[in-house]
Amino acid sequence: MPLTRYACTHCGTWQPGFPRERPTGCPTCMDVRNALPRDGWEFQTAGQASERLSTRWEEALPGIWGFTCTPPFGLGSTGWLLRRPEGNVGFEGAPWYSRPALEFIEVMGGLQVLSASHPHGFGALWQLQEHFDPLLVLHRDAVQFSKAFQVRWPVDDEHELAPDLTLHCVGGHYEGQTVLYDARTRSLFCGDALKVDLNARGRPTGLSCHKGFHYAIPLSHGELRRYRAVLKQLPFENVFTPFEFARGVTREHALALFDRLLSGMPHTRPLPLEELS
Repeated sequence: MPLTRYACTHCGTWQPGFPRERPTGCPTCMDVRNALPRDGWEFQTAGQASERLSTRWEEALPGIWGFTCTPPFGLGSTGWLLRRPEGNVGFEGAPWYSRPALEFIEVMGGLQVLSASHPHGFGALWQLQEHFDPLLVLHRDAVQFSKAFQVRWPVDDEHELAPDLTLHCVGGHYEGQTVLYDARTRSLFCGDALKVDLNARGRPTGLSCHKGFHYAIPLSHGELRRYRAVLKQLPFENVFTPFEFARGVTREHALALFDRLLSGMPHTRPLPLEELS
């Protein structure tokens, strides 16, 4: 009997299940790093999601496209498409990809490689895998969260996805969390390793990091030192998370944040960018 995919309306996580038996819970919401739905579980099938959601996309930087859903679904993640002459790379997933969105990606050259930082950025990766059959790469410690799709290449702590595009494992917020560094645009796709506060104009104003956002669980000093050691190697000038694009958030801002948190008891409060400059 073929399985049915269900999406948690609270966090957006997709999981396989049985046609006549909806899931009894969501593994992502049940994790200590996430909040539970106030009114209980609600799950939607792919057919229901397609009726409810539309997908929009826009170019954040030349050759980098972001895909989001309207109305927002789950945590409201963004899927990033990096257009490359050597073959397009997808990093993170939107909660849902409408037919027009899939057709747009097809016109752009499809997807040759697909990856993500951690479960909060997985979105509907399974749709992209089924439609384009890319090489799906994930850190070996993140494979445990990949029930909704098939990992083709479990990788170690550093891996080149394409020329000038390198995965680096930072862990911390999630087991096997990776960041993707784009040397051509000096951009860091950082998953939830960094949280950027934006003002009403979309300009970055604050920076923070966390083990668990909803319950304000900070990272340990050891986790912060690992973040610092990895990001110190990556001279980025822009930050992409599953939820924000922040032009002008740099390596120096991130290192200053880590140094502040390493100087005493760590916390999850955002620090003003001016203090980190």
